[in-house]
Amino acid sequence: MNRLLAGPLWSRMALTVLLGAIAAFGLAPFGAWWATLAVLILIPSILVSATTRRQAFGLGWALGLGYFAHALLWIVEPFFVDPERHAWMAPFALIFLSGGLALFWGAAFWVAQWRGGSSARRVWLLICTLSVAEFARAYVFTGFPWAALAQIWFDTDAALLLAWVGPHGLALVTVTVGLAAGLLLVDPRRALWNAAPSVGFAVAIFAVAATAPQVTGTGQTVRLIQPNAPQHQKWDPAFTPTFYERQIEYTAALPRPDLIVWPETAVPVWLETGGPALDRIVAAADGAALALGIRRSEGSRIFNSMVYLDPQGRIAGVYDKHHLVPFGEYVPFGDLMARVGIYGFAANSGQGFSSGPGPELVSMGALGDALPLICYEAVFPQDINGANARPEFLLQVTNDAWFGARSGPYQHLAQARMRAIEQGVPLMRAANTGVSAMVDPLGRITASLALGQAGYVDAELPAPLQPTLYARTGDLMALVVLALLTLAVAASQRPKTRRK
Repeated sequence: MNRLLAGPLWSRMALTVLLGAIAAFGLAPFGAWWATLAVLILIPSILVSATTRRQAFGLGWALGLGYFAHALLWIVEPFFVDPERHAWMAPFALIFLSGGLALFWGAAFWVAQWRGGSSARRVWLLICTLSVAEFARAYVFTGFPWAALAQIWFDTDAALLLAWVGPHGLALVTVTVGLAAGLLLVDPRRALWNAAPSVGFAVAIFAVAATAPQVTGTGQTVRLIQPNAPQHQKWDPAFTPTFYERQIEYTAALPRPDLIVWPETAVPVWLETGGPALDRIVAAADGAALALGIRRSEGSRIFNSMVYLDPQGRIAGVYDKHHLVPFGEYVPFGDLMARVGIYGFAANSGQGFSSGPGPELVSMGALGDALPLICYEAVFPQDINGANARPEFLLQVTNDAWFGARSGPYQHLAQARMRAIEQGVPLMRAANTGVSAMVDPLGRITASLALGQAGYVDAELPAPLQPTLYARTGDLMALVVLALLTLAVAASQRPKTRRK
C-alpha cells in the first residue's frame, strides 16, 4: 500500500476513488461492513501520504467521489422514467451529486493536514473533521444523509447502539474504530491506545445485544398494500385503473385487519374531489381504518399527503409531507427553471409541491399515535426527534418505484429500520413496488413483501419500548463527545522544536 501511495497524485487519487467504491459495499443490499472498515483502516496511510493541503484535499475528495458514486448509483433511475424529459440529466446528476458530497470529505482531509502536525495527530484530527463533515451533510442545504457511515451496521447487532448514540454517534464510533486501527500501520508506537476503540466497540456491541429488551405485540393487525405499479405506468390512464382495482381487491380480502395502509400517492384522485373513489375504498375496507397516500390541493398549492380514515370512513387526520426532495418534488425558482426545461420529477409544473407544517402526530384510535413519514422523510432522524410528541409507531408510505430495482429501495428500507431502533418504536412501511414491511422496535423485520411483488401482508403491530436515550437527547450527546474529542486533539502537544 505504501508503494502504491508513493506515486504521482493522479495515480493516488485513482486508487482512492477505487477504495471509496469498495467502501460502499458496506451499505445495503450488500451489507459487507467489513469492506467499509477495511477502507477506513487504510485512510491513515492515504492521509500521511499527502505532503500538502492541496494533496490532502484531492485524496479526500477522490475517496468520497468513489464512495458516493457507488452508493448513489440508483440516482440515475428516476431520470429514465420519462427519458425524453430527463434522461440527459442522469450523468450530470450522479457526477455532481457525488462530487458535491465528496467536497465534505475533501474539506475534512484539508483541515486535518493543515492543523494536524504529526502523523498520529493528523489522523485523530481527521476522525473529528470527517465526523463533522458527516454531520454537516445531514443538515446543509436541507440535508442529505443518505449513505451515512452508520448505515453499514443496518443488519448487525451494532445497529442496536443507535438507541443510545444515534446515527451520528455511531458514525463517529465507526470512524474512530477504523482510523485508530489504521494508525497501527503508520505509527505503531501506541498499539494499545490505537486498539482501544476496537475493543470498546466490541464490548459495547456485546452489551447492547445481551441486554436488548423483549418486544411484545399489541394484538392489532395491520395490512400493508403493495400494488407494484412501475413508475412509467403509474399515472398512465391505460394502467392506473388496474393498479387501483388491485388495491381495492387487497383491501377487501378477509379476514379484516384493524388498519389498512396504501402507499404514497396510491389513490389516483385528489382528496378534495375524490369522493366516489374514496367511498369505494371505505366500502372495501368494511369497518377497518385506512391510511392512504394521496395528493391534495389548496388553491394553487398542491401537497403530497397521507389521510387517515377512521373505521366509520370519516377523515380523522391529514398529514402533508414537509421535507420535500429538491429537484424531485420542487425546484428552486421553479417557474423560471421550467422555461429552460428543468422540472421536478414528481411535480406537475413550475414550483411543484408545497411543504407541510412539519412532523406531526396523527391519532389512529386503538392503534395509538402515529408519526407519518412520506417517502424520503424516513432518512432524517432529526425530523423524527422534532415531532411535537413521542409516537407509538412510525408509519411510512413511500413510492420506491423512483429508486429502481437495485440498491436504492434496500438502502431506503435500511434507513427506515434505523429510525425504529433510534426511537424504540415499531415502524410499518407500505411501498408501491416494495419493500413493504413491519419492523419491530429493535429494527427487525417481522413481515414483508419482496421488491417487485404485488400483494399485501398482514402483520401484528409490535408494542413500543420505553423511550431510548437518543429519543430523549437527540444528537446532543454525539455533538458533545465530538466537541470534547476535537478539543482534546487541539490541545494535544505539538512536536517540539529543537533549541540550539
